[in-house]
Amino acid sequence: MSNDATPQDVKRYQRQKLLAMFGGTILSLLLLSLLAFLVLPAIGPLIKDSVGPNAWLQLLASAALTVFCLEVGTLPIDFWSSYVVEHQHGLSNQTLGGWIGKRLKGWLVGAVLGMLLLSGLYGILWAAGNAWWIWATVGWLAATLILGRILPVVILPIFYKVVPVENDDLLSRFRKLSEGTTLAVEGVYRLDLSAETKKANAALAGLGRSRRVLLGDTLLADFSPEEIEVVFAHELGHHVHGHLAKSIVLNVFTSILAFWLIDVTMGRVAPALGFDGVGDPIALPLLLWVLALFGLALSPLQNAISRKHEFESDAYALQRTQNRDAFRTAFAKLAQMNKSDPNPHPLVEWLFYDHPAIGRRLAAADAAPPK
Repeated sequence: MSNDATPQDVKRYQRQKLLAMFGGTILSLLLLSLLAFLVLPAIGPLIKDSVGPNAWLQLLASAALTVFCLEVGTLPIDFWSSYVVEHQHGLSNQTLGGWIGKRLKGWLVGAVLGMLLLSGLYGILWAAGNAWWIWATVGWLAATLILGRILPVVILPIFYKVVPVENDDLLSRFRKLSEGTTLAVEGVYRLDLSAETKKANAALAGLGRSRRVLLGDTLLADFSPEEIEVVFAHELGHHVHGHLAKSIVLNVFTSILAFWLIDVTMGRVAPALGFDGVGDPIALPLLLWVLALFGLALSPLQNAISRKHEFESDAYALQRTQNRDAFRTAFAKLAQMNKSDPNPHPLVEWLFYDHPAIGRRLAAADAAPPK
């Protein structure tokens, strides 16, 4: 495939999504910068006078102000990207009411999880002294493991209907593919995406007994059994190669580096802005600002590792199914349904793609030697 072969509507869609992502990121950083360096240093004393000396109330007030500014500030871009653009390109089945309802659910779930994580972080920060960043990494690992267990069984069903796949023919194919692995076929579920989108997707989610393969209902409806088999084998490849476990290990190393960087940076910057050191809850926007910059700097490496994992799972699917034709048609269909650019600019792929471009995946499949 060449860039010239990419339909113009796909190019336009991808440009719009990239513009929204880039604009939203820049705007979020700008808002965090204003809050961290101008707004909170100016009104921090007023907040403390209003809520009193209780550090937990100060944290709640600081978090509420920060989240409100970020959500309201980026809401127009989010609406344009996730609702307007999706409808313009015929990819969305979502009503305006449905979009609003899902956004409200997201805010509620995010508020609960966010405050739990922030409370844990600042609790460690206030109790652990100079070694807080080490204990914060331990706490983040525990939170990651807990969230990994509950994501597919508690959080995901809040937003989507998730039910076991009951197609006997598919289940028989899945059992055959799963032989010799530790993934139970009972862990294959249908994710009802069609209420919102015409896109197709699949994923491996969960840890331990909550581990499961999720197949979008749009994929199950529009793909042949052989193509579904290939997609399942790809997700099975993530399980066999232990990609989730490897991602968690990487997350531990990046987390300890991030918390150490927060400690060093805020130790120098926070007092100059009038904050009471790294543990001052009013300095939360500054903490998030450091974390956001670190995440942006690290994202190309994380994306590269993710793309490597995807290639490994592709190779596993080809080896396991021995069906190159079904692999080609399945991933070409995914690209078509999702309006993915098969051959984006290499710099765009390197910076922003956590999955390899479809063109490179198909080329790798064609180059793979037959068994």
